[in-house]
Amino acid sequence: MRFLGIDYGQRRIGLAISDATGLLARPWKTLARQGNASQVAAVLASEIAGLQSEADSLQAVVLGFPRRLNGEEHDQSRAVRTMADQLRRVVTVPLHLQDERLSSREAEALLSRTEKDWRKRKLQLDAVAAAVILQDYLDSLAPARGASDETDSEELA
Repeated sequence: MRFLGIDYGQRRIGLAISDATGLLARPWKTLARQGNASQVAAVLASEIAGLQSEADSLQAVVLGFPRRLNGEEHDQSRAVRTMADQLRRVVTVPLHLQDERLSSREAEALLSRTEKDWRKRKLQLDAVAAAVILQDYLDSLAPARGASDETDSEELA
């Protein structure tokens, strides 16, 4: 029961994958964003199809949803909604939007502990941000896995 996390940016797209138990997220890779939304969706759909064909398969895709600190949406929020719509047309797994406020800042802080060279950190930042987003989503599922029926995550889609 694995999950794929996506940090959809204007230049790069970070990808993260969970372990087979669906409890822990880790950075996977970064893709250069090229083309229009439907072309990018096709590239992401190809990555998703590859993961679906593996033994552990893929339970869902988690797409980071950007908002301002006060919760308002902005231009990138609309771009992510457009990408979510494109992906839902071409993939068969459920797609969830996950609040990604401050995920890049948290990813930068995590990376700065182990990598002092900012140039090297920059190459890893998007995938680590995707892992932060995915881990937040996985953590929000924990109450549902336990005895409680309440969840901490807000369904944005």
